[in-house]
Formats: sequence, C-alpha cells, structure tokens
Amino acid sequence: MTMYAQRPRIAIPVPTSIDADYNRRSWPHYAAAVEAAGGEPVEIPLTLSQPEVAQLIAGCQAVLLPGAAPDLNPEKYGAARQPECNPDDPAREAVDELLLQDAHNLRKPLLGICFGMQGLNVWRGGTLVQHLAPMPVNHKAGRVAAAHAVVIGPESLLAGIVGDSDEAFVTDSVTNAARMFVNSSHHQAAAVPGDGLRVSARCPEDGVIEAIEGTTPGHFVLGVQWHPERTTDSSAASRAIFARLVAEARAWQPRAVTESVAM
Repeated sequence: MTMYAQRPRIAIPVPTSIDADYNRRSWPHYAAAVEAAGGEPVEIPLTLSQPEVAQLIAGCQAVLLPGAAPDLNPEKYGAARQPECNPDDPAREAVDELLLQDAHNLRKPLLGICFGMQGLNVWRGGTLVQHLAPMPVNHKAGRVAAAHAVVIGPESLLAGIVGDSDEAFVTDSVTNAARMFVNSSHHQAAAVPGDGLRVSARCPEDGVIEAIEGTTPGHFVLGVQWHPERTTDSSAASRAIFARLVAEARAWQPRAVTESVAM
C-alpha cells in the first residue's frame, strides 16, 4: 500500500467567490485544523480554469469541502427556489463538483462540512431542506459551542471516530447510540440521502440529518452539518475527525483509472 510519509496534502476550496471577508475569517480555521492533524492544506482558488483545478488537485491525497454562506442552487436537486434560500455561488459549486468527481473516481478520502456536506449529498443525487425554520431547535445558533445534541448511529463510521471522546456518551442501553453536543450554524440540511450515502447522525429534537457517510467499503466519505474546525482547541471529537481524515489521506493509494476529472 502506498503510504504518504510526508504531510499528506488536503485540497480545500476557497469557501466563496462572493465574500472575501468570509473567506479570510473561515478558511484559516480549516487549514489550521488540517495542519494540527498532520496534514498540509492546499488552497483551491475558485478563479482557476477546469484544467488548472485538475492539475492542482492531482497532487492532493484527500478533499475537504468547507462551509459557506451561499446556498446550493436548488435546481440541482430538482426544486424551485424558496424565498428563504440564499443566492448560490456557481464558481464554488463548479470547483466542488470537480473535487467530488476526483475523490469519487480515485477513492480519495473526503470530508464535507456544513455547505460541503450538503454539496456532497446533492452531487450524489440527494435533496435538501431549503429552510429549517420554524423548528424546535435553533440550527442557526452561530458561534455557540454546544448548540444542540446529535445522536450518532452505533455502527457508523462517525461513531468509530468520536465514540472514545469525552463528549460522546451512550444514552440508550438498548440501541447503544451515542449522543454529543455540537455547534450549529446552518438553515438548510440534507433531506433525502444521495446514492451511496447513509445517515449517521440526527438531531434528536427534530430529526434533522446532522451527518452522512459513504457506504463503499474502503472509501472514507464523511459529511457533518456542524463545524468541527471551530472547536479543535476544546473538543477531542473535533480533533478526531480531522485526525482521521489525515490518516486516511496518508494511507490512500490511487485507483487505476485513465484520468480523474475531464480536462
């Protein structure tokens, strides 16, 4: 098996093409979380041509799709735009689709966070809830370290990553499901999981999907609706998510295919 003894390179697109201040605030958190876990963050600009993106990501061993303020174009999952839906960002969506295709074709480890999880779900043919309000849980809480609980499937990939942390605790002796508190900063969520994806965590108060994961054996695919990059200083569970991504990237070996993304 090919092993990347050096710091594996993790492709992270710039969050948005329409808000430079948001990028300056948010992208460094993802980069710092990857670096702390032993990886090398690789910024993927949204202004590159398709061949330039393909060339840049060819040298990366994993993909991290970050959060973003825009919403996905609802036409991509066959829905009419609701009034509460934020404007979309075609440049971000185009780069994400190249990264998703690359990760799918070459079985590169993939982590999607918030908008990134939603993009993963839609790219796999799933759908989204365009607006969660009114709900019993404030999913737009913002920078609140413990906004609400999530219940994690006991046999899930996510449970295997965070189950040993102090934050995750078993509350049901019958199902052995674990519960932990997470931050929350979103108004959309996955509705129908996409092809090859399954739900691995939900908010217990309202059933909102909080994590999805891939079902292909040997291919690490995880999406979380919260923002672990914001709590790596205080949360062992958050650190474990990035540590697993980097470990998977270090162990990754490419599949034998002619090319990854179309040039």
